[in-house]
Amino acid sequence: QVQVVESGGGSAQPGGSLRLSCAVSGRSISSGTFDWYRQAPGKQRELDASITGKYSTTYDDSVRDRFTISKDKDANTVDLQMNSLEPDDTAVYYCHARLLYQSVWGQGTQVTVSS
Repeated sequence: QVQVVESGGGSAQPGGSLRLSCAVSGRSISSGTFDWYRQAPGKQRELDASITGKYSTTYDDSVRDRFTISKDKDANTVDLQMNSLEPDDTAVYYCHARLLYQSVWGQGTQVTVSS
């Protein structure tokens, strides 16, 4: 059974950086598409970034040039490097695996950006 577990959340000051990691178990990350979503209080879950099996990436305009999604084949993780953080980035961040016959969500990790 495929599972994804997020880690790396925490607090940062505006302009700071955090790196989130999504540990995938039950299958290799070499195929399938993996996403990072965010959900701020009182708002719908929104897609920030995606990476495909062929390493093609897409970003929401609000995070383009600040966030970078990547895959670590050795660790079997999907990571999100977040730079130039803003207070509006405060949210719970979720990893999502889009597989051939499954859609798998993690439990989320909290990111808080404040001075």
